[in-house]
Amino acid sequence: MGDPVVEARRELEEVAGLDAAALHAAADEPATPRAADALEALVRRRRAGEPLQYVLGSWAFRGIDVLVDRRVLIPRPETEVLAEVAIAEAARLGLRVGRPDPWATTTPEAVVCDLGTGSGAVALALAAALPDVQVWATDVSADALAVARANLAGSGGAAVRVRLAAGSWFAALPAALAGRVHLVVSNPPYVREDEFAALPPEVRDWEPVEALVSGPTGMEAVAEILTDASRWLSRPGTVVLEVAAERAEDAAALARRLAYERVELHPDLAGRPRVLVAASGGRGRSSSRPSRDGPAGPR
Repeated sequence: MGDPVVEARRELEEVAGLDAAALHAAADEPATPRAADALEALVRRRRAGEPLQYVLGSWAFRGIDVLVDRRVLIPRPETEVLAEVAIAEAARLGLRVGRPDPWATTTPEAVVCDLGTGSGAVALALAAALPDVQVWATDVSADALAVARANLAGSGGAAVRVRLAAGSWFAALPAALAGRVHLVVSNPPYVREDEFAALPPEVRDWEPVEALVSGPTGMEAVAEILTDASRWLSRPGTVVLEVAAERAEDAAALARRLAYERVELHPDLAGRPRVLVAASGGRGRSSSRPSRDGPAGPR
């Protein structure tokens, strides 16, 4: 569990419908019986071990509030780093980063894919940061797509450039996108089957197993995406994956064997190799050392 004081404040903000400043200003006002009952219900759920993010029903990801429940993974700081690195790679490919042009009337031609989108948090972050791209967000889970669809509906703005597609990895994409995808981004399952029992109870007992566990080696999903991406990537084109720190070097070695021309590992906030970049059709030296020149993580 996290800091109980911080968690209690978040639960109070949720029940009261107030931000931190407004809650402080109203600290001396008595709670209504309805609010007290609602708070007690949240506390009971948290005491039972349910993650705070599920208890609250939403969580912030790069400044975007996304709905989350047991159908999808909880957005984490490591995945904010994934999004940061992906946006930097998009800029390296020549895609514009910044605010959308309100007068633009043309359909975006650049294509970015978020494979295994879950809640849609990464897809929404990419669409918000890259105003000239169409984002395809795929997932094999109908439950996850339902959550992503709700998040798109509640976001507006950049969400109109996100398309959802059902299916496993690239199989969900229309064939017409083959060879046209500039950037592939994914936070795939990367836990080994024999590691699952040792995960923290808040993760093991609550989050969707299929979004966590890849298979016996923990590399199955990473390998499938890296192998199949060659058919879908434009040239130049780049794959950005969140990977297990313990197998990051193995993932980088696989990318080099698959003839990606630039291979890099970027660290998470704890300094562990966490994000793999594998680029084709461009210039640059491959390196398996964690990059210190990329994004510093979530802001």
